Amino acid sequence: MSHAHTDRERGETLAEDRQTVRPPKRFGVFLLNDDYTTMDFVVEILSEVFMLGQEQAVAVMLLVHHEGKGLCGTYTKDIAQTKQQQVMQRAKAAGHPLQCIVEEV
Repeated sequence: MSHAHTDRERGETLAEDRQTVRPPKRFGVFLLNDDYTTMDFVVEILSEVFMLGQEQAVAVMLLVHHEGKGLCGTYTKDIAQTKQQQVMQRAKAAGHPLQCIVEEV
């Protein structure tokens, strides 16, 4: 029995492989405003979890404060969910009601 493939079989396989490659979906991680979490704590979260510089962290914190919601970053789904869990765990440990959500962008 021969294991050789015809040119047609190889061509179809290559065409099928090219069609399946797509970039992963992106998800935004957002902080939601509340009346109890301190601005300093939000800046700390943005700096430590999302690796934002001081100026950018303050800008996002002010966006959350004034608009009610602010984008911290966009990631693949798994990373976005991990960042969300880190924020929620830190907020709970510090006694803050800060909420963090993940949405497809």
